[in-house]
Amino acid sequence: MSYAMSDLLHLMVQEGSSDLHIRVGVPPCIRLNGIIQKVDGPALTNDMAEELMRSITSDESVQEVRERGGADYAFAFGELARFRVSVFKEKGRFAMVLRQIPTTLLTFEQIGLPPSVKELLYKPRGMVLVTGPTGSGKSTTLASMIDIINIERDDAHIITIEDPIEFYHNHKAAIITQREIHIDVPSFGESLRRALRQDPDVILVGEMRDLETIEAAITAAETGHLVFGTLHTTGAAKTIDRIVNAFPTNQQNTIRIQLSTVLESVISQLLCPRADKPGRVAVFEIMNRTPSIAALIRDNKTYRINSDIQTGAKYGMVNLDSYLLEKYQAGLISEDEVITKAQDPGTIMDKLRSVQAGMQAEAEEEEE
Repeated sequence: MSYAMSDLLHLMVQEGSSDLHIRVGVPPCIRLNGIIQKVDGPALTNDMAEELMRSITSDESVQEVRERGGADYAFAFGELARFRVSVFKEKGRFAMVLRQIPTTLLTFEQIGLPPSVKELLYKPRGMVLVTGPTGSGKSTTLASMIDIINIERDDAHIITIEDPIEFYHNHKAAIITQREIHIDVPSFGESLRRALRQDPDVILVGEMRDLETIEAAITAAETGHLVFGTLHTTGAAKTIDRIVNAFPTNQQNTIRIQLSTVLESVISQLLCPRADKPGRVAVFEIMNRTPSIAALIRDNKTYRINSDIQTGAKYGMVNLDSYLLEKYQAGLISEDEVITKAQDPGTIMDKLRSVQAGMQAEAEEEEE
């Protein structure tokens, strides 16, 4: 038996799976609701894996894998779906992962973002970061943000810089320019520098992966642009520390001062398996800039930011642990997920006991 890539992609679309893994020595695997499942059939041989890879990969990308160990590109499966593809070498053999890119943009309500986040989309300048581990839905959240700006702001030229482009946006009230790394421009840093000469109002940086890109993004935010970006961090404090620590020691105080003036928000998100039905639910921590937050960033007291977030609901801030508890009380996620994802597991366990006692008391009252 052999596999056809078209059949595997049809299966992904039909099941709504997020990822397809191609590895020698195991059948093709799909990730469905966060769980990896093997496709029925024999393990892939080296020849079978290479045949699947070559069926959707250009000769140029194959050569890049041979020379550099990996290649990334976007792939359209007719009108059914688009995929972000990573081809790489593993133990000297070809392997690949395909991530399905949703064809329809989700609303804030569908994602679960608090309404207060929408206010960030009308800021005239500053930096908004969406953070979280790989596969936490950062690209989906950012695409929805860009779509709202595209629909509602006729004063905006939006430039997105991505590797590769995931969501295609049409011109609506705004005009939008989408640039792909290695296709339209060689690097994020170079693209950001050139973007400043292209009359932008809003700039999306697909990934702030190095010092050059981080520095250019901060400069763009300082010079009167609204900049969106992503980092693979969890929590506002860790995100700020990650940015500052990317710079040489003698520049870190200056960067803290810059961040204290330009960083409008850090939105950290995670995906948790649902407890009530198949699927996943997003949970968030949101830090918005206030005079107090700005002072903590400037004075290198990021360890105190969580306290400000806990008491900052009136400023649109959301505490991750409180959000997890809320979803648990609604029956959407399990107790294990709350404890695993919590920033302060010890405190959250005490709160869980209190919540469970309250829920049990309510159930007993209803029975009476």
